[in-house]
Amino acid sequence: MEIIRTPDDRFDNLPDYPFAPHYVEVTGLRLDTVDEGKGEGVLCLHGEPSGSFLYRKMIPPLAAQHRVVAPDLVGFGRSDKLIDPADYSFKLHRDVLVGFLEALDLWGITAVVQDWGGLLGLTIATQLPERFA
Repeated sequence: MEIIRTPDDRFDNLPDYPFAPHYVEVTGLRLDTVDEGKGEGVLCLHGEPSGSFLYRKMIPPLAAQHRVVAPDLVGFGRSDKLIDPADYSFKLHRDVLVGFLEALDLWGITAVVQDWGGLLGLTIATQLPERFA
């Protein structure tokens, strides 16, 4: 699997997006994630064609009382992109997200999902119910 990375400076001055890059490596792929606040976890999973930018206005008020985690899925935002479209699959996204939950040691989380993030998040919640509130 050949990957590319979008240079960080391409994300300078995004409107209403004050979040610095925070990278988590899973199965050789680097995911960027917003990780703000403390307390019970809220996992925000975007759909196509957005990224964590979708949740930029929800994150600050939620982070006042919760830990809000909003990754850019593989292929989106600051996260790694795969060169060959055939490398993208539901299984790839699912496996990377499970590894992401494990890497951040997320438990008792509430999922906020949209579009493709719903297919992934709800599938993972049924397969790993102990990780979700």
